[in-house]
Amino acid sequence: MVDILLHRVVACAAVPLTGIDEELGRLERSGLLRTPRVLASADGPVCTIDGREVVLLCSNDYLGLSAHPAVRRAVVRSVEGQPVGACSSRLVSGTRASHRVLEEQLAGWLGVERTLLVSTGFMANLAVMTTLAGPDDVVFSDELNHASIVQGCRLSRARIEVFPHCDMDALERGLSRARRARRRLVVTESIFSVDGDEAPLADMWRLARTAGAALVVDEAHALGVLGPQGRGLCAAAGFVPDVIVGTLGKAFGVMGAFIAGTTDVVRLHETRATAFIYTTAPPPLVAEAALAALEVVRRADEERGRVLTLATRLRAGIERLGCVTGAGHAHIVPQLVPDISRALDVSLALLERGVFVQVLRPPTVPAGTERLRWSPTALHSSTHIDRALEALGEVLG
Repeated sequence: MVDILLHRVVACAAVPLTGIDEELGRLERSGLLRTPRVLASADGPVCTIDGREVVLLCSNDYLGLSAHPAVRRAVVRSVEGQPVGACSSRLVSGTRASHRVLEEQLAGWLGVERTLLVSTGFMANLAVMTTLAGPDDVVFSDELNHASIVQGCRLSRARIEVFPHCDMDALERGLSRARRARRRLVVTESIFSVDGDEAPLADMWRLARTAGAALVVDEAHALGVLGPQGRGLCAAAGFVPDVIVGTLGKAFGVMGAFIAGTTDVVRLHETRATAFIYTTAPPPLVAEAALAALEVVRRADEERGRVLTLATRLRAGIERLGCVTGAGHAHIVPQLVPDISRALDVSLALLERGVFVQVLRPPTVPAGTERLRWSPTALHSSTHIDRALEALGEVLG
């Protein structure tokens, strides 16, 4: 028996994954091979890379809560009181009291009936699209939606109509053409993660309601930063969509995500969403940390104002240097550098001058639209922003 098993191992090892070295070579030559930077330490607005302290300006920790004392204390208390991991899926033995309390608190904050905690934002969008849409349905998706929404749409097996970015006339025409579909879903981000611009949510809500369609809004980059009590752009527009997808890994400074809606919507996801059913639950310490973060988020108007002010200062400074920053006006500041090699050179030169900002390149953005994605946080100061602008000015010459 051992000989047979060894033979199988040798046989498997003799069948290589052909072409990987050539593929890696092509990626490297085209500037598309990626290697994550290792942050030896990261505390608020600065981090250490290769032994050097640099200003960190590409984090999604918008309110600086990953280092907030209340959030850290919640993690310590949780570790002392219960196991670190949930060690099971939510429907087996992975649901803890802290998960339920967090779901209840998030629902109350957003003004919805229920929320459902899941492991990541990517999985939340997969869960929503594959649970609510199927072969008899039509999904209308903005062309610049996040990859998680795109993948969820594809996996749903619904008919997908991709409408031009924020084009409400095209969306209205599409909804009219699909009147006979069993279910019609409109899906969008509220703040688009690449350009930092806002979806016309009030118009989308009106069109969806007029057509009898459902509206799904991914508020990942808005929650915590925008809207009353940081409740996002839907709350700022004065309505609650059919489904909200939110993340705890950005402005909340923790990890994980959630799906928010009616009790029936959440119950359907608990039973049908494979991205929820077949994965280990978020660690209880994450739920405890997120609960602490939520309490800070509710009253973080000063921090919200600061990050938006710093983003405005940064955007204006980049534009003064002759660069294009896109249509957004919130806390994500893209600097268009439409050439992979040039964008990578600028990023590396900034790092050498003590400023860390990453490049977005294909497949994240189409070729020819490469950019640096700047994202200040509430823990940065005007001095940090001015230092970054000075370094950028030196690099651009």
